[in-house]
Amino acid sequence: GRLAGLGPTETGQFVLGVHELAANSVRHGGGIGVLRAWVEDGAAVCEVRDTGHIEDSLAGRRAPRPGQLGGWGLWLANAACSLMQLRTGPAGTVVRVRRNPD
Repeated sequence: GRLAGLGPTETGQFVLGVHELAANSVRHGGGIGVLRAWVEDGAAVCEVRDTGHIEDSLAGRRAPRPGQLGGWGLWLANAACSLMQLRTGPAGTVVRVRRNPD
């Protein structure tokens, strides 16, 4: 977090987003994924790649319904970070989050 200029709260939000991406990769992406993290243009960036496929084009963009058991991970990652990008296709899924300093 500090390398990207993030404060403690922003770092916590970024870590929450990254955790949710990693957990989703294990649970929905074939049980294994590749996580990369770096600092780019003054922001913390993380990308998770796996072999899963996401059917819902709005995954992570809509808030889950109260009491809903699934569907929270991508939504939390999106809410905790400044930007979330999702690309999915026959070869798998790549989700990238970015957290800019406030």
